[in-house]
Amino acid sequence: MQIRPEELGAEESYKLLTGIVVPRPIAWITTLSATGSVNLAPFSAFTFVSPKPPMLAVSIGHKAGVYKDTAVNILRTEEYVVHIADQPLTGAVHGSAVEHPPHVSEAEVLGLETLPSEKVAPPRLAAAPIALECKFRHCMEFGETRSRLIVGEVVLIHLREGLVRAGKIDTRALNPICRIAGPNYATLGEIVTLAAIGQTPKS
Repeated sequence: MQIRPEELGAEESYKLLTGIVVPRPIAWITTLSATGSVNLAPFSAFTFVSPKPPMLAVSIGHKAGVYKDTAVNILRTEEYVVHIADQPLTGAVHGSAVEHPPHVSEAEVLGLETLPSEKVAPPRLAAAPIALECKFRHCMEFGETRSRLIVGEVVLIHLREGLVRAGKIDTRALNPICRIAGPNYATLGEIVTLAAIGQTPKS
């Protein structure tokens, strides 16, 4: 089977790509609306692009020519918080994808407690095991849909106690969720540990 991308509409291409590029980590982002409401939304076109300074990139699209509130808020305030959700928060992450008017706080609708951030104005979610306070650094637009790739610098990291061991995140303890195609999510499943490159496996 072969598919010619030029023959696909944007929505058709999106459905294929979100089933091909899997699993995807989820950036669960809080921002502040123009009226001060806490906007909350998940985005799975997400990765890190620099370790020093730590920088994250998230792609945010639009609907009917209107960019999502998260992108609008980030470009206006230049501050936001990226959270990594664990398995117990799957329902809340999915629920936060429901579109509301800009003045409605998804955090309040979902009954999620927030805590003040230290270096940015948007608050962080108390229940999230990881919260990354970010400041906007770059924005690039791609493709016919003009999806916005927003890059921000992490200026403060909040971690739940017990997640860091020997300077690394204990992924099993984190128990993160990921996005696959459609309204489907997944957890880690089996973890396979291989010898580090350049080291001889133990017999």
